Amino acid sequence: MRRRRLLERVTVACAAAVPVMLGVPVLGYLLAPLFQRAPSEFVEVGRLGDFALGAVTLVRVHDPSSLPWAGQSADTALWVRRREERGDLAFQVFAENCTHLGCPVEWRQGSHLFFCPCHGGVFYEDGRVAAGPPRQPLFEREWRVDGDRLLVRGLSLPTEKRRQ
Repeated sequence: MRRRRLLERVTVACAAAVPVMLGVPVLGYLLAPLFQRAPSEFVEVGRLGDFALGAVTLVRVHDPSSLPWAGQSADTALWVRRREERGDLAFQVFAENCTHLGCPVEWRQGSHLFFCPCHGGVFYEDGRVAAGPPRQPLFEREWRVDGDRLLVRGLSLPTEKRRQ
């Protein structure tokens, strides 16, 4: 084999190796979330006595399912509505974000409505859309009662295809 032919083959091999070396980490980054399960821990949001019957309460909570580098964005809030004293429908727990563009909604006790200050979205107290640009009801979180504590499942941010 002549020197020129050898250098051609080495060049082609190097040219083929570089995209593979760069592509493997990129593919790993893109495909890793498909194989990792999000933590599904329940986090305490308060005692049952903290939530009055018929009231809607804002609760600050640290989301345990967020990424380690999420920092302050892992500190979020939930709206807790107590509908009954006991039972499977005793509570509704809403993410604080509007389903239109994610702005935090505000509860107005006098009108029994949630308002989004960004684009005028309005939601009834049960989370259904009353008016404005949002097309979906407020995202609900899974909850359970353990003794006298209300626990909420910490999950990643809700999306249109996966409601909480």
